[in-house]
Amino acid sequence: MKKYQILYKRRGRKKMKIGEFDLNNVYCGDCVEQMKKIPDNSVDIVVTSPPYDKVRDYNGGIKFDLHETGKQIFRILKDGGIAVMVIQDQTKNFGKSLTSFKTIIDWCDNIGFKLFETVIYRKHGPEGAWWKQRFRIDHEYMPIFLKGKKPRYFNKEHLKIPSKHGGKVMTGSGARRTDGTTGPLVTRPINPMKCRGTIWDYLMAGDKNPLKRKHPAVFPDQIPFDFIQCFCSPDGIVLDPFVGSGSTLVMAKKLGRSFIGFDLVPEYCELAKQRLEEEFDDSQQKLG
Repeated sequence: MKKYQILYKRRGRKKMKIGEFDLNNVYCGDCVEQMKKIPDNSVDIVVTSPPYDKVRDYNGGIKFDLHETGKQIFRILKDGGIAVMVIQDQTKNFGKSLTSFKTIIDWCDNIGFKLFETVIYRKHGPEGAWWKQRFRIDHEYMPIFLKGKKPRYFNKEHLKIPSKHGGKVMTGSGARRTDGTTGPLVTRPINPMKCRGTIWDYLMAGDKNPLKRKHPAVFPDQIPFDFIQCFCSPDGIVLDPFVGSGSTLVMAKKLGRSFIGFDLVPEYCELAKQRLEEEFDDSQQKLG
């Protein structure tokens, strides 16, 4: 099994707390009730994927309230904090549930978030038994919610990708104006690296960890790794209210951020704890 090394030095060995909880741990229980025990304005980033639309069987079924979840996340985020959700919509009778869109509107119109951006998670969708009647689904949505005026931390340098024309000097039309006209020709050197944009490819990012695969619905570890590095300072706190297989917490630990996670299913809480204990070369005590 691949072992990670922590990229930033952990702050001492004394246990740090957030409300009633020790940081760097996993707690079993309803995330809304658990988050009520966390003080206002104390978390830097949330990266999570809720068990939406009964697309998977989560240990017999899980009931949760995305509206109440959003209210608690908004309350406990610091000003400038970020909440990222990985989500898709169920298809039933050839129509989408629209859970993703309804949640975005609800969290922005009724809770107070801004929609900073919606990023598309591009993946290889599996072929289904009846795809002659539909398109294969090669994406999920990753809405990025912002509390406050602007992100308190933002660094996208690690997200940049190689530019096709990097190193060349190119000439082209200037930016298009609001009236439809374009500015004069512009000549400028092209940087070797460019912004990734809003389509994030994770086509080859499948995780082969057999322990992680004990959970019925997982996303690539690289997703929380990318978001945490971009929106969470090295001394920040990461939260996942739907821990699942523990990917967000494992990546927070890899990056040296403090973290906390909740899950309603004891089996998944133990799975996340096991991953946190087994995937690192460090001498920290086992999680409680």
